[in-house]
Parts: sequence; structure tokens; C-alpha cells
Amino acid sequence: MERNKPGRVESVHRALVLLKLIVEEGSIGVTDAAAALDVNASTAQRLLATLAHDGFAVQGAGRRYFPGSAMMSPALRAPTPQLTDTLRPALEALFERTGETVHVATLVGTRIQHIDGIEATTHLLRFGLRVGVWLPAHITSGGKALLADLSDEEVEARYRLALTGPRGQRLDVDLDALREQLDDVRESRVAWNFEESEPGVAAMSISVGEVGGQRAALSIALPIARFTREVGDACSRALTDIADAVAARSLV
Repeated sequence: MERNKPGRVESVHRALVLLKLIVEEGSIGVTDAAAALDVNASTAQRLLATLAHDGFAVQGAGRRYFPGSAMMSPALRAPTPQLTDTLRPALEALFERTGETVHVATLVGTRIQHIDGIEATTHLLRFGLRVGVWLPAHITSGGKALLADLSDEEVEARYRLALTGPRGQRLDVDLDALREQLDDVRESRVAWNFEESEPGVAAMSISVGEVGGQRAALSIALPIARFTREVGDACSRALTDIADAVAARSLV
């Protein structure tokens, strides 16, 4: 983890990182927490015990910590518009602009879920809907777009935790290569996936930031056999235009 950033209280920052991980992963153990924060187990234990003392976590079976009663406060669960309803106009505009299969995705830990989509209808060769499907974030355009919204420090913390968890042995990720890709996404705004998530697929995505308190990305996917540089340029322009419209609240 990066340390000693100006104006940051390190212990508070670590506690907040643990809170995010508890919420996203459902629970966390001391060993996982120590690995995610790059601290020793006694430090991680004290931080988790403090969260539990103040009601933000509760210790359960196997010495794992789960969300506590303070996280269930009505103030923290204020109703917000459904993300799919809010972003539907943007999704439809992107579909009308490109004619390709489009999705909305959200990030949970180191995975993304496609929560809404519209399937292309005018092409015999097309990419089908993946609504409801979970995929590793680092091999998808939507995942890269959303990871690029985070600091390198938070990305690394998420993957440290995931690599020590039950899915860790199946998680094939090169963090150095991923860091370079995320730097490119931060510069260009658009993330790419050429047959990384599945053979024969080209996809591109852009983050639309926080909508209703939840981060989301819009993506376009098509068979790689129909992908050309001109198609990529047109899709990139469509993504940035639609994302700018969402930011201006003219499409939400």
C-alpha cells in the first residue's frame, strides 16, 4: 500500500478499506485483511476489533468479520433509484448510435456483473446478451473501466484479498500488466477487451462514474470478425459522448 499521502490519516484509511472489503466480499478474516492492507496480522486484528466495537462489523464463525448493525442503519440504506432504470436512457441511446449489443455493468470486489443490456438485432453475426453474468474484472472492458476509477492502491488491495480467498487459485492476474492497462484507460477513458473474456469477442467500455451512489460502466460488444479500426473509433466516440451526457444529467 502507498503510505504517507498528505492529509491522510493512515489508520482511518485502513479502516475504510476494510469496511469496503467487508461489504463487497461479504466477510473477511484477519489473514485476508492483513494481506489486503500489507500489514501484520496483529494490526489487522486491532482494526477489525475496533470496527466490531463500534458496530460496523461483527465477528462470526471461523473468526471472520461480517457487516455489523451500524452498516444496517436506515441512514446508510436511503432509497435510491434503481441503477438499471436510471441508466436505461443512456443504454438505449448507445444502442441506437451503434447498433451493437450494449450492457451496463457494476463492479463488486474484483468481479463485474452485467445488470442490463440490449442485444443487437440487425446483424446475423452478433454478440448475445450477458445480463446477470459475473466475470473477472481484469479481463473485461467494463471491469477495466471501473477499476480505472479506483486508485492503484485500492485495486491492489482488492486483488490481494481475492488472491487469498476461495477463488484465488483460479484468478490468473498480472497486477503489473493490469496497472499499465488502467493507466491507459485513465488517459483515454475507454477500456478494451480483445478476446480476453471469451474467444471471438471485441468489447469496449467507459465508466459513467457514480449514478445513484453506485459506480457503473457502459459497454459495447461485437464479434471480432466484424471489428475494424473505423468501428472501434466510432464506438469510442459514442461511448464518450454518452458518458458526457450522463455526467451532464441529460441522459439520466
